[in-house]
Amino acid sequence: MSVTSSRPTAMVAGGAPQDPSADPPVTRSEPRRAWKRWFPVIITAILVIMAFAIGTWVAADPVRVAEVRRLISSPEGLLALFVINVVSSATLILPLPGLALTPLAATVADPLVVGLIAGAGQTLGELTGYLAGYSGRKALGMDARTQRMTTLMRRWGAAIVFVLALIPNPFFDVAGIIAGATRMPLRLYLLAAASGKILKNIALAYGVTLGIDWMFGIFQ
Repeated sequence: MSVTSSRPTAMVAGGAPQDPSADPPVTRSEPRRAWKRWFPVIITAILVIMAFAIGTWVAADPVRVAEVRRLISSPEGLLALFVINVVSSATLILPLPGLALTPLAATVADPLVVGLIAGAGQTLGELTGYLAGYSGRKALGMDARTQRMTTLMRRWGAAIVFVLALIPNPFFDVAGIIAGATRMPLRLYLLAAASGKILKNIALAYGVTLGIDWMFGIFQ
């Protein structure tokens, strides 16, 4: 007498049976999702490392330090720092020039003043993204991703702007555009953006100066 198994057998396309105990197929979307999760972290690390590297490169050469000191100490020095940060943040691309200039200027000037001026310049420059979103609201479309981001911005707008302004990343422009499209009050947007960017630049300025003093102290 033959014994038949009571275990159910799944059918796949074409009528062929499939063993239910077999491992599920691995989809190609899993590596892509992992890359998307780590991409912001990688970009943030690259921006911070480049900013610190440029500041350290300048501080290691007395000639370069003297040149930057003359520029920052001149009557136009702090104004140039402000303008460069405004322009680099207003282009709707990575604000790398302004971000790198902060630790560079902090090696020859008061880190607190450098952080305040750089953060204020970056905040003013980020108005381009806000105004673009405010005036081009219909151009954003209403796909699923935009709807999710719009919902989050309407609920946690100030907190999102503050966090993205505080952490070096290339995605603040997107947040600024959505903040404008969702009609976030301009004063609230400026307050959140300025708070994050000023704190970020002060931290970068003091981090470079303290790090350089510690590094030079090792070799003395």
